[in-house]
Amino acid sequence: MSTTEERPAKLNPKVVGISIAAAVGGFLFGFDTSVINGAVSALSDEFSLGAGLTGFAVSSALIGCAVGAWFAGGLANRFGRVPVMVVAAILFLISAIGSGLAFGVWDLIVWRVIGGLGVGTASVIAPAYIAEVAPARYRGRLGSLQQLAIVLGIFTALLSNAVLANTAGGAAESLWLGKDAWRWMFMIEAIPAAVYGLMALKLPESPRFLVSRDKRDEASRVLYDFTGELDVNLKIQQIQKSLEREEDESFRDLLGGRFGLKPIVWIGILLSLFQQLVGINVIFYYSTTLWQSVGFDESQALLTSTITSVMNILATVIAILLVDKVGRRVMLLVGSAGMTLSLGLMAVAFSFGQVAEGGAVTLDQPWSTLALVGANAFVMFFGTTWGPLVWVLLGEIFPNRIRASALAVAAAAQWAANFAISTTFPALSEIGLTFAYGLYAAFALISFLFVFLRVPETKDRELEDMDDLELGRAKKGTARS
Repeated sequence: MSTTEERPAKLNPKVVGISIAAAVGGFLFGFDTSVINGAVSALSDEFSLGAGLTGFAVSSALIGCAVGAWFAGGLANRFGRVPVMVVAAILFLISAIGSGLAFGVWDLIVWRVIGGLGVGTASVIAPAYIAEVAPARYRGRLGSLQQLAIVLGIFTALLSNAVLANTAGGAAESLWLGKDAWRWMFMIEAIPAAVYGLMALKLPESPRFLVSRDKRDEASRVLYDFTGELDVNLKIQQIQKSLEREEDESFRDLLGGRFGLKPIVWIGILLSLFQQLVGINVIFYYSTTLWQSVGFDESQALLTSTITSVMNILATVIAILLVDKVGRRVMLLVGSAGMTLSLGLMAVAFSFGQVAEGGAVTLDQPWSTLALVGANAFVMFFGTTWGPLVWVLLGEIFPNRIRASALAVAAAAQWAANFAISTTFPALSEIGLTFAYGLYAAFALISFLFVFLRVPETKDRELEDMDDLELGRAKKGTARS
């Protein structure tokens, strides 16, 4: 087992560079899933959609996300991490152009599902790749780049939506080449998609994948040149030993335990589920419509959504600074407690809402301000904890041999939960926003208990040591090095 003295004293800039390049997939992940935010009302009017079909159009990409995540692990194990990133970039590019040129809601849904395939693929490959190239002592910070890229993508999507809508005089107004602004909101994604594809082509392959294919010389070069390993031969031996503990990986290797899957796989799945069940994407998918419902006009609502995304970026930066110092468990516990309180505040605030004609909810002072405070506090607690740390944990808690497959299952579960939450929110909001946010608060409270009882601390552990995680000692929040 590696000791602290054997690890590089400094973080190699090259590993930062390739981690950032891999995380561009996260940028497109955030952009693609949030770009619909500013287009919801316009495309709903364009295609004369009811509440149910509007919800499905918004969340349809998540179907592709779940499918893409499910198959990404197997493809990455067979062909490598880098080729799968390139495929994801192509899917993003196709979706961006197709969505912008959609002639009806059903082909729009098809293009969104294609983009979702790219998002799901990127959601598996980026954290797996970063975890596999990052030194243990810096893995939390580098793994958090995935979430930073996601929130930057969300911010860029919301900002570009606001700029395009303001330039055209509204999302439904004509902009360039006779195309409405909401169509350009989708098509502009083609630019970062092309950049991602070009950057992916320049990335070195994961050293752990290379060792699994008996390409030890190439793996040694990557470890030496990019990750800064001082004893490359020792690291190759450690990787080989961890890979030899099982034969060729398949989804069958995830099976075991009392509930059909290995306990560590269930932990990954539940981390993914709770990250979505607290309702974070309701804020990013529906926030513009939400703030219009409490009295903001379209311009103010878009600006408020953009400000919220800036706070999310700042929260993620804070997480990057703390994760390798504080550890994963403590931060997740604080996040769960904070989300429970902030979501509870939103539920209470909306209980004082007045239902106007057409079903719109209006809030008087001080409840409209408290709802805004609660929403942004929720984003801050999520952004500093559950947002980035779930991706960090998913990239590192699984043993080498099952990492890609287990991460694929966990990510697919995450997208399925995301789809369920996003699709049901319009219906839940018709029951009452107090009910919706109260439900999300309950899930946040349960997530606290789950982390306290089951989630192990992985701070400073080498990936080759994850086979030896003692899950029964998770409550102690310690990990032997």
